[in-house]
Amino acid sequence: MSSPTASTPRWSKPTRLKKRCKSMLASWLSAYQTLLSPARDPIRAAGMAAYMKNHFTFIGIPTPSRRKLVRHLELQAKKDLNAEQIMGLANLLYQQAEREYHYCAIDLLACCHSKLTAAELPQLESLIVTHSWWDSVDTLASKIVGPLVQREPDLMTRMDELVCADNMWLRRTAILYQLGAKSATDEARLFHACLANAGDSDFFIRKAIGWALRQYARIAPEVVRQFVAQHQLSPLSQREALKHL
Repeated sequence: MSSPTASTPRWSKPTRLKKRCKSMLASWLSAYQTLLSPARDPIRAAGMAAYMKNHFTFIGIPTPSRRKLVRHLELQAKKDLNAEQIMGLANLLYQQAEREYHYCAIDLLACCHSKLTAAELPQLESLIVTHSWWDSVDTLASKIVGPLVQREPDLMTRMDELVCADNMWLRRTAILYQLGAKSATDEARLFHACLANAGDSDFFIRKAIGWALRQYARIAPEVVRQFVAQHQLSPLSQREALKHL
C-alpha cells in the first residue's frame, strides 16, 4: 500500500505573488491560527492521528467544529480574494504541520472553486502530491478539480495525461475527478482511466476504479455491469463497482 507523500509544492518557490502579497496572506494565515490554536485537544489529536495511521499530526479539532470556526474566513476570502491569492493562501495553509490546516486549505478551495481557472490546475496538482493521502486527494479530485474541468473542458487533455502519471495520487485523481459529473460523465474517458490502471496492485487505485464505476452505475447501471463483465478488473474493483447493482 502506498505511503503519503510530503513533497514541497512545485510552485512554492518565490513568485511575484508572494512578494506582492506576503504580508496580506500572512494575515489570513494568522487569522486561521488564532481561531484553531485555542481549540487544541491533545487527547483527541492522538486519536485522530492513530486513525490516519500516524501519517500526520493533528490539533485535535473534529471536522464539524473546525468548519464552524473558519467558515466566515472562507466566505470572506471568496468575496475579497482573487484566484491567485486564494491559491497562495491554500499553499500557506498546506505548509503548516497539522493536518487541520490542510483540510482548511481544501475547504477554502472548495468554497471558492468557481473563481479558479485553468491556470490554477498545475498548482492544484502540486497540492495533490503534497501530504498526499486519501482524505485530501479525494476531495481535491472530486470537489475542486472535477468542477474546474467541467468549466474548462480543454483541461480534459491534461486529465488524460494524468491517467498514466508516475505519481499514484495523480492517477487516482484522473480516475475520480468525474465523481460528481452524473449525466455529464465522459464515459469513454472514465472507462479508459479504469482500464489503464486495472493492472495496478495498489489498494487506492483499485478502490478508486470501483468507486468511480459505482458512482457512474447510478446513471448507467447496465453499461457498468457490462463493462465489468467484459474486462478483467481486480476483485476489489469489481465488488465496489457492483455494490449497489
